[in-house]
Amino acid sequence: MRRYDIDSLRVIAFGLLIFYHVGMFFVPWWFHIKNPVTYEGLTYPMLFLNQWRLPLLFVISGMGTYYALTRRSGFQFTKERIKRLFVPLIVGMVFIIPPQVYFERLDKGQFAGSYFFDYWPRVALSGVYPEGNISWHHLWFILYLFIFSIVLVPVFLYLQKHPETWIIRKIKSISLKYTGLYIFTVPLFLWQILLAPYYPQTNGLINDWYNLINYGTLFFFGYLLISLKDAFWTSVTQNRQKYLVSGIMSFPLLMCLWYITGDFAGKEYITALVRVFNSWSWILTLFAYSAIYFNKPSKILSYANEAVYPFFILHQTVMMGLCYYLKDIDMGFFAKFSILSIGTFGISWIIYEFGIRRYPLIRPLFGMKPKAKNP
Repeated sequence: MRRYDIDSLRVIAFGLLIFYHVGMFFVPWWFHIKNPVTYEGLTYPMLFLNQWRLPLLFVISGMGTYYALTRRSGFQFTKERIKRLFVPLIVGMVFIIPPQVYFERLDKGQFAGSYFFDYWPRVALSGVYPEGNISWHHLWFILYLFIFSIVLVPVFLYLQKHPETWIIRKIKSISLKYTGLYIFTVPLFLWQILLAPYYPQTNGLINDWYNLINYGTLFFFGYLLISLKDAFWTSVTQNRQKYLVSGIMSFPLLMCLWYITGDFAGKEYITALVRVFNSWSWILTLFAYSAIYFNKPSKILSYANEAVYPFFILHQTVMMGLCYYLKDIDMGFFAKFSILSIGTFGISWIIYEFGIRRYPLIRPLFGMKPKAKNP
């Protein structure tokens, strides 16, 4: 049975990604192109989103894998993943990402000339970023999903054939307690203390061990959680207020540990524990309230759920172009943020609606299913 609440969460999380990436233009952190003025206060809502946005998307992707495997064999699933993940990744790296690198090179004075006549035919596909120009940029998410899907499919097929295996039974038995689903934070905590300090996140695949293992674990957790069926949804909805309070209380504590308290014995372990507790609390909270309020079909959701993947592929390229041309225009934060956000949504929608959605030959290049035929 289709869960419309999962679809809704997916759309919301990807929608927030656009605002997050626009925010990266304004915060002091590194980004490809930066506004001349940065805003320290913006880091706090950005850090809040950081705690659960990507983890939530990997959990949702694991849940989607569960449903995909109920209708496909392992071979069919692998073939479908190649079509919907690997093909858009390659298309994106060849056609969508190069304009981003081009605008960055212009901004940093590393290239001069037109995109179509000078950059793309001559240097766009030479060398590996950042020294060269070949990159997957934000499409690292697609690459990692593809890897997780292929590597974990034997495990998922085993769980599909043995739905009452010991791990499912054990999690079901403890899931109704408020603390039961926090068992999932144990490996996440271990990755925080054993991997994160030694393998900083790069999204570059090579030696990106913390990202790979942490996000791969979350992807696997998504499959496990949806395998619990009613036990999971009953647990999160019954305990939703406790999860919400846990998330609200733990985030300020995490900020204090990061920015206020000095060094003390065991601080890194306490910080790691609070971080995974906060992240998981918000993930459970979002699943709970989404199940209550968003588990219903609508035409808007149907349209958005189909559009969200092409939007994800397109949005950062559109945004980077806007950032480049708006960067040196003298205007306030809210005006510039609004123009970037509305412009990114609007231009991405125009490209999607009039350049992708309606054309059967273009749809699969952006990971879309064949267009349903009218009866």
